[in-house]
Amino acid sequence: MAPPSDRPTVLVVDDDTEIVALLQRYLAGNGFHVRTAGSGAGLREQIAGEAVDLVLLDLGLPDEDGLSVLRHLQTAWRGPVIVVTGRGDAVERVVGLELGADDYVTKPFDFRELLARIRSVLRRAARPEASAGDGQRIGFAGFSLNLSTRSLVDASGAALPLTSGEFDLLAALLEDAGKVVDRDRLMTRLHGRDAGPYDRSIDVGIARLRRKLGDDAASPTLIRSVRGVGYLFAADVRRL
Repeated sequence: MAPPSDRPTVLVVDDDTEIVALLQRYLAGNGFHVRTAGSGAGLREQIAGEAVDLVLLDLGLPDEDGLSVLRHLQTAWRGPVIVVTGRGDAVERVVGLELGADDYVTKPFDFRELLARIRSVLRRAARPEASAGDGQRIGFAGFSLNLSTRSLVDASGAALPLTSGEFDLLAALLEDAGKVVDRDRLMTRLHGRDAGPYDRSIDVGIARLRRKLGDDAASPTLIRSVRGVGYLFAADVRRL
């Protein structure tokens, strides 16, 4: 992923040339450098070339299933991704989040809302500069989360890869450790909006974090569910 800049680069991946042209004009007019690809193969070529800050990925590509492309991005690139789905494709949205997408939008979308989501994801993905030993590391249950490098290591020192969305969700839970945090609060902090009645992005993110932390979903000890309210991070947390 490219470091943040005054003019971030967004790669728009969609085979609908009309939508691509509209997005290119709109995003360029709002301070972004825009590159485009109309297929999975085109995306691979683009991310192997010049630096990209964010990928806007349509799941309906002509040569490859968009979810397959998302899997590739999570292993070969690891930058922030916003997926685009057809209206009502709840299953695709959930699977996309399970595969590590940072956010999603549905077609037809409002350009202003999309712009806000792109900016929100880029802000979360930005890496703050800080020196070691200034409280930028948080320890819990043998893990260490580094807020400066946005990295997580276990007790043995092995790195556990997190998507930018997973990192921000974990950091938010740690900040309110010992308190019950409702889904709307988490959604607002991560995405700048309340959770909709069918929005499962927070729940999906929690499930992914539990798997990566080895927290048994049937009887979690780190991230506990509080029925009808939200989640509680139950482990002791300390600044390092």
